[in-house]
Amino acid sequence: MNWLTNVVRPKIRNILRRETPENLWIKCPDTGQLVFYKDVEQNQFVIPGSNYHMRMGALARLRSVFDNETWYDVALPEVTADPLKFRDERKYVDRIKDARAKTGAHDAVKVGFGKLEGLGVVAAVQDFDFMGGSLGMAAGEAIIRGLELAVEKHAPFIMFAASGGARMQEGILSLMQMPRTTVAVQMLREAGLPYIVVLTNPTTGGVTASYAMLGDIQLAEPGALIGFAGARVIEQTIREKLPDGFQRAEYLRDHGMVDMVVHRHELRPTLARLCRILTKTPLPAAEELVAVDDAAQDTEAAAATEIVATPPEPAPPPAAPQA
Repeated sequence: MNWLTNVVRPKIRNILRRETPENLWIKCPDTGQLVFYKDVEQNQFVIPGSNYHMRMGALARLRSVFDNETWYDVALPEVTADPLKFRDERKYVDRIKDARAKTGAHDAVKVGFGKLEGLGVVAAVQDFDFMGGSLGMAAGEAIIRGLELAVEKHAPFIMFAASGGARMQEGILSLMQMPRTTVAVQMLREAGLPYIVVLTNPTTGGVTASYAMLGDIQLAEPGALIGFAGARVIEQTIREKLPDGFQRAEYLRDHGMVDMVVHRHELRPTLARLCRILTKTPLPAAEELVAVDDAAQDTEAAAATEIVATPPEPAPPPAAPQA
């Protein structure tokens, strides 16, 4: 045994080796450019050079929407984790556990209630990182609860859709969420409240065939893939070559399926303007956009105790921004 080679050298190598985080750099899928992760994060996950829109997690999306990056998490109904006892290569319950450990979320949809330029709104976000944002029983219940809350609060509802479709592991119970969410959207419409959908990359399958295309206003982020079936399946079915950019946000806007394609940096003011127009709410004073009155915060906190996942103490402090 060579002591210098087998003992000393490995120890020196371990001392000199620096641990590099795996996500320190991001490669742009469009241009192949390497970009520092912190720069992309501060730019709302838009690649500075190419303007390519990366996917945003649910928490980052909610932070980008609400005033002061503050909102109330809405308590969502509990559902059966594995109603069909499904198993393919792995148990469905194991896949759910892995997805929850990876994302820190309970399921694919997160719902929040807060202020958007002083106007109370309810926002629901689908997280594609959670099993492809698939629509299952839990996601369906979350969307329906958000729509019901919008009716209760008489507030607009904003849906950020990102999904690969219905969750196959829940079978017909997953497909049932399509008509259920459609009925809930109709309930919001009968209450005279706006329903605004933001289609992000990708939005496909049963989600596109239900609540994702029922908005009063249909917005989309640049380059978002939007459709029901895949392009290859469509080509094989109709036996024709599809045009360039088919199922992309810009193509759908030009053909009347999407109202506007909005850059992520302009999304928040656009949503606020649409909510004010559709609810006939006047533009708030400048000072109201900078700071909310303490008395109004206390009133809002008291009104929100029924919808917060963990109810606060009798004298709750103002809610802190989400991590």
